[in-house]
Amino acid sequence: MMKKNYRSNFAPGSTRWAIRRAQWRALGISDADMEKPKIAVINTSSELSICYSHLDEVAKVVKQAIRDAGGLPFEIKTTAPSDFITGAGRSGRYLMPSRDLVVNDIETSVEGAVLDGMVCLSSCDKTAPAHLMAAARLNLPTVLVIGGYQGCGKLDGEKVDIEDVFESAGELAMGHKTIDQVERMCDVAIKGPGVCAGMGTANTMHIMAEAIGMTLPGSAPIAAGSPAMLELAAQAGRRIVAMVNEDLRPRDIMTPAAFRNAITVGLAVSGSINMLRHLQGVAAEGEVDVNVYQLVRELDGAVPLLCAIKPNGPGRIEDLDAAGGSAAVMTQLAGLLDTSVLTVTGHSLAENLAPHRVRRPDVIGSIDRPAAKGPSVVILSGSLAPEGSIMKLGLGDKAERFSGPCRVFESQEAALDALDAGQIRGGEVVVLRGLGARGGPGVASASWFVAAVNGAQLGAEIAVITDGQLSGLNRGFTIGQVMPEAADGGPIALVKDGDIVTIDVKNRSVDLNVPAAELAEREAVAAPPKPPAPRGWLRIYQHLVHPLSEGGSLIPKE
Repeated sequence: MMKKNYRSNFAPGSTRWAIRRAQWRALGISDADMEKPKIAVINTSSELSICYSHLDEVAKVVKQAIRDAGGLPFEIKTTAPSDFITGAGRSGRYLMPSRDLVVNDIETSVEGAVLDGMVCLSSCDKTAPAHLMAAARLNLPTVLVIGGYQGCGKLDGEKVDIEDVFESAGELAMGHKTIDQVERMCDVAIKGPGVCAGMGTANTMHIMAEAIGMTLPGSAPIAAGSPAMLELAAQAGRRIVAMVNEDLRPRDIMTPAAFRNAITVGLAVSGSINMLRHLQGVAAEGEVDVNVYQLVRELDGAVPLLCAIKPNGPGRIEDLDAAGGSAAVMTQLAGLLDTSVLTVTGHSLAENLAPHRVRRPDVIGSIDRPAAKGPSVVILSGSLAPEGSIMKLGLGDKAERFSGPCRVFESQEAALDALDAGQIRGGEVVVLRGLGARGGPGVASASWFVAAVNGAQLGAEIAVITDGQLSGLNRGFTIGQVMPEAADGGPIALVKDGDIVTIDVKNRSVDLNVPAAELAEREAVAAPPKPPAPRGWLRIYQHLVHPLSEGGSLIPKE
C-alpha cells in the first residue's frame, strides 16, 4: 500500500505522538501498524436487546477485513437504544435523545482520538440515523454495515412477529385474546437477532442508508447474521481502507440529489414516517441545503408504491429481501432517480444497480404495475398543523376524510387507561399532545396507544393525532409529528375536548374547526405548555433540541 500521511499519524517528537505511542505500544500495537489508517468500528452491541445481540461477532468480521486491507481497526462501543427496551422508561422519552447521544458519543471517540475513518454497525431504529448524522457531521470516510432483520416464529400454524405482539395489548384489553395467548405469542415471535421484521423505522432507515449511497449495494433489507450479511460486513471492512486512501467523504455522497433519491425510495416502499425527521437531521448535520418535508410535497403523486410490506400490506420483510431488496426497488425507479450520484463504492448509483434485478415481481412491482398508485406518505397542513404533519397511507385504502369531536390526552398512559375502560368510541379524534421534542421532552411515544387501538379493532373507527412519536409499525388513521408541537406554541396546545377536527387527505389538510377569535382567547390564558424535564439528560436535551421540522438535531444556530 502506498504510504500516506494520515491525519492520525502525529509528528514524531510531539507530545501527542509520544503519549499515543506509549499507550499503543502497551496495547501491543507495532510500529508498522501505527503508520496504517486507523478505522473506528462503531459497535452498538448490547445485552439488553435482541436487536444488537449479534453485533460483536459482526465487529470481528469487519475488524479482520480492515486488517487484511492494510488498516488498523479500533472497536468503539456506544449506547445502544432499542425502541422496545429503552422505550419502557418515561414513555419512550429517551428514544429520540438517544439518537443524538450516539452522534455525540461517536464524535467524542473518533474526533477526540483523531481517527481516519469509520465503519458503523447499524441495527435498531435510532442507530442508522445516528450513524448517518455522525458521518455527515465529522465528514470522515464512512460506510454503514446493516445489522439486518430478525427471524419470526409460528403459533398454531400461523406466523407471529413482534408487530403482532405489539398490538396484543389492545386485543387483550378488549377480550380478543387471553394473557396465556399473549404469553405464547411472546415466546415464539422472535427467532434470532436483528430488528423488527416489518417496514418499521429500523428497516426503513436501513433502506434509506442504501438509497442515499452510504452502504454497499444489496445491504437492505437482509437477514441478520446470514452469510450474505457477513460477507457485506467483510466487504465494508476492506472498502473503508480504500475510501480513506481515496479521500471519499460523506458530504461527497450525501448531496441534495441523494436525499431526493432516498425520499423517492422511501415513498416507493411506504417507509416509516420517522424517516423524514431522521433524514432532515442528517441534512442538518451535513449542512446540506435540502428540506425533506418539501421533497415529500414535491414528490406527492409522482411515486407509486412498489411493494406492500407489513404493516402496509400482506408481504413480509423477508419477501422483499428475496425479491432483490432496495437495490431491486431502485432499478424499477431508475427513471425517477438521479443515478449519476456517487456512492461509498466510489461508483455511481447507476453502476451499482447494473447487476441487480427484481427476482420476484409478485413482491416488487413496476412503475406501470405498482402495488398501489401512491402516494404512500403525505404531508398534511392546516390550522392544526401550520408547519405540517405526517400521515402514512400505505396502500391508500383509507377513507379520504375523517371529521369528529376530539378527546384530548396529555399522556399516552391516560389514553391507554381510557381505552381499557371503554371510554374511547368510534367517530372520535384522539389527540395526544405535549409529547414533542421539547414538550415530552424527547418525543414521547404515542405508538403503544395506536398499536393497542388497532389490536382493539378500533383503528378504522377513530383517528389519532399527536405531536409525539409514532412507530413505523403503526397503521390506521393516524397523524404524527404535528408541527409546531404544543410546547412550541402550536395550535395543538389549544385543542379542547369536543372541538371538531377535520382530516381531508385528498386536500392534504388537517384543520381545527374553532373560530380564530376563540383560539386567540384560549392562547391568552393557556398554561405554559413546556413542563420542566427531570434533572439529567432529558433536561439537557430539552434546552438544546431544535424542532422536528429541522430534524430535531442539537446543532446550535450560528
